[in-house]
Amino acid sequence: MKHKLILKGGYVIDPSQAHEGVADVAFGDGRVSGFGENIAADRSTRVIELNGSIVTPGLIDLHTHVYWGGTSLGVDADALGRRTGVTTFVDTGSAGPGNFSGFRKHVIEKSRSRILAFLHISFAGIFGFSERLSVGESEDSRLLSPVDAVEVIEANKDCIIGIKVRVGKHTSGTLGLIPLEIALQVAEQTGLPVMVHIDEPPPTYEAVVSLLRHGDILTHAFRPFPNSPLGAQGKIKSAIVDARERGVLFDIGHGKGSFSFQTARAMLANGFPPDTISSDVHKYCIAGPAFDQLITMSKFLVLGMKLGDVIAASTANPAMAIRRPELGSLKVGSTADATILALKKGDFQYQDAKGETLIGDVQLACEGLVLNGAWSESWQG
Repeated sequence: MKHKLILKGGYVIDPSQAHEGVADVAFGDGRVSGFGENIAADRSTRVIELNGSIVTPGLIDLHTHVYWGGTSLGVDADALGRRTGVTTFVDTGSAGPGNFSGFRKHVIEKSRSRILAFLHISFAGIFGFSERLSVGESEDSRLLSPVDAVEVIEANKDCIIGIKVRVGKHTSGTLGLIPLEIALQVAEQTGLPVMVHIDEPPPTYEAVVSLLRHGDILTHAFRPFPNSPLGAQGKIKSAIVDARERGVLFDIGHGKGSFSFQTARAMLANGFPPDTISSDVHKYCIAGPAFDQLITMSKFLVLGMKLGDVIAASTANPAMAIRRPELGSLKVGSTADATILALKKGDFQYQDAKGETLIGDVQLACEGLVLNGAWSESWQG
């Protein structure tokens, strides 16, 4: 395969290959075409010297809301991707069976960033969420349409990678676990995973995870009390440990109200890191406290996670969670995505969803990205 672009001399962190060290990465025809030392270029190859920069597989944000213009939550994936180095945005339930075609036509197909989606089990997706309004889309059983969901999934399996459902006091109300039970039926019928949101009880954290299967994803996993994963003396509840042992995945989904430093410290101290780190970026948290994927990742560096583990939770791990192993990797033959990062040193303030401030001395910043083989300068606008 001919090399059209070579990133040369960067410090490459690629958890999919257990690689950390200086290497060249080459791209051609939409794929990684070379990986290793001193990759040779010809006259037509563009070479970018990256001495001192960190090169990772293209970042994947597993929990976002990017149905811009179609929901009150939506943000612009392309603008955010250029700034943060995220090459794959996974939209989690902004659209349901009743409005997914608009999301696909007007956003997914027109975006330069890659957008994949969890289809909401609720017919209209997340339709009533703003700073002044909150209507739980899972509260009304009339909106839960498993037959329509299956039909839409089967017609869009190139970009729908799972089913989203929100349960809790503010989202499913008196229906409790019923929306999750229906979403699991759709998941069984289509062979896809479920991502489930929890907020305040009922139902309890334990009741939710007890229903989840191998490969299903619990987002907002490090949320604050009430419905924290922690019990007395900061110990992890046994139902959460049991769920991980059977293959349930635990995702951060920071958002506006769903991440707590207190919970995160205890979970990490108990040897329970997140499987995936995601921002839950949307209109009402993009200016804080979540901001974006890089700020969310930086918080975990300050909390003590190793850089390689943070990169894994934002590349290889989410790629496996969405069953797209061609993403989140710089192996030869993988999709031609990469993110170029700097690890800035200084004094940085971070906030969680409860308003606690954490002072840190590091922050990740984006220096460039490759998307489908194209260097960021070639598509920035």
